[in-house]
Amino acid sequence: MAQRSVNCPRCGNKVVWRSDNPWRPFCSEHCKTMDLGAWASESYRIPVVEYDDVDDAEFPADDGKLN
Repeated sequence: MAQRSVNCPRCGNKVVWRSDNPWRPFCSEHCKTMDLGAWASESYRIPVVEYDDVDDAEFPADDGKLN
C-alpha cells in the first residue's frame, strides 16, 4: 500500500502522513513551532465580513423576542 504524503503547511516539504509523526502535518518541530508563533503573534488572520459589506436583507430585524 502506498503511503500518503502531504506538503508541510509551513515550508512545503513533502511529509509522509503517519500516526507516529508527532509533528503531523508539519515536517518538523521547527515548522510546527514557527506556525504556532505566527498564530500567537497574529500574523495569520481569519477574514471578517464587515457589516457595511453585508446586505441588510440577509438579516431579519431583531424584535427583542426569544424564539
